[in-house]
Amino acid sequence: MREDELAYASAAETAGRIRRREVSPVEVMEATLARIERRNPSLNALIFLDPDGAMDAARKAEAAVTRGEPLGPLHGVPAAIKDLFDFKPGWPTTFGGVRALKNNIAHWYCPFAERIEKAGAILVGKTNAPVMGFRGTCDNPLFGPSRNPFDTTRNTGGSSGGSAAAVADGLLPLAEGTDAGGSIRIPAAWCGVYGYKASYGRVPVVIRPNAFSGDLPFVFEGPITRTVEDAAIALTALSGYSPADPLSLDETPDFVAGMKRDIKGWKIGYSADLDVFPVDTRIATVVAEAVRAFEAAGAHVEPVTLGIKRSQRELSDAWCRLMMPLNLGTFEAMKGFGMDLLADHADDFPPEYLHWIEIGRTMTITDLIRDQAIRTEVYDAFQAALGTYDLIVSPTLAAMPVKNADDGNTKGPASINGDPVDPLIGWCLTYPVNFTGHPAASIPAGEVDGLPVGMQIIGRRYADADVLAASAAFEALRPWAGRYAACANRPI
Repeated sequence: MREDELAYASAAETAGRIRRREVSPVEVMEATLARIERRNPSLNALIFLDPDGAMDAARKAEAAVTRGEPLGPLHGVPAAIKDLFDFKPGWPTTFGGVRALKNNIAHWYCPFAERIEKAGAILVGKTNAPVMGFRGTCDNPLFGPSRNPFDTTRNTGGSSGGSAAAVADGLLPLAEGTDAGGSIRIPAAWCGVYGYKASYGRVPVVIRPNAFSGDLPFVFEGPITRTVEDAAIALTALSGYSPADPLSLDETPDFVAGMKRDIKGWKIGYSADLDVFPVDTRIATVVAEAVRAFEAAGAHVEPVTLGIKRSQRELSDAWCRLMMPLNLGTFEAMKGFGMDLLADHADDFPPEYLHWIEIGRTMTITDLIRDQAIRTEVYDAFQAALGTYDLIVSPTLAAMPVKNADDGNTKGPASINGDPVDPLIGWCLTYPVNFTGHPAASIPAGEVDGLPVGMQIIGRRYADADVLAASAAFEALRPWAGRYAACANRPI
């Protein structure tokens, strides 16, 4: 099978062809590995590859087809996981390019890897991420930045930047994202792909030694794809109760069926700025026009004010502080493996990250209570708005893709429209939804000067099928598949 024949096939198309025996898993994997070998060096999307393991799995998948065994919905489909809090036994995990962890090997599965393989997908490797995932860009001192396939001088967004770049460039149809402040939706927006963050609890998140630490703020695993259908297939495979996650939901809905519903008559609230964010006027223009597609699908769209009273800087600072218990807990757990990273390898961490770690070390219970109250205010604002509207739509990000730095420390913008923002996360209209746990997706809305712009769709708690149905309606009216020609045709 020729490499370019497979490149932009969806996961659903590839799995269907394998089931019909039009192509074998071995042919698919050979084409995938050839494309990765040729194109990944220009992107730095995948930072670890297991070609022998992938080919062995492909041969086993082909034998299953030949024997007529029951096949999973993603049987033979190549995929990747992220190099952060994401594990497959025998594979390295550097927690986002921490140099001291270059040779650190995992001996267990994360839920995404375990469940996506159970659905038949074949993991080929791991994708690039920033140190500890603590920023909205993708860069680190060990591997360097991931490069945007629409313009390789620019960043992919983060923290799941390598995953989004790999999917946009046709290296893979499906890759993992994790999301504690927007890390699925941010790179999806900058790379022009579809990123889905489910309702909290829908997809298990297994964290140890503190099994309850994934809710401060809410942490997610989810799919990055080029089509809404592929995300629905993956979400169906990933969802369901896990005894290792005390907060996971004991539900397994069919999201593929759910995404096919009509949105005629729905009420959609459009917020250009989630009340408080400065947004690049070019992005605002693209998203304001894109939201009209929902009207063409029969929905009613009107402006909405959420009632958020805090400034965007107060909110981003609260997010950074709330992330510290999880991060400090990770370092404490590593001490149990004989690694005191902050004491012995502080130079492996960006100064911005160490700044927040120091704040985290001095936080009191009273500080945490105040931040949880801020978070509650945001939750109440979203809940009130979603009591009136079926969905809330906004820009995903306030800024266009930034240029990559050459020091392993690429950051986002420090100001937008003259207003100062935190360059780590303050330009992302995504992290408030991690305060609240609502389902949200970033969908390709259009372009500015050849660079993608994302639109965020936010649903009611546990109404994931609503977000997918609206996304599918938009995709049908405003298909974006043709935009990947810019990636496919770029000079290598």
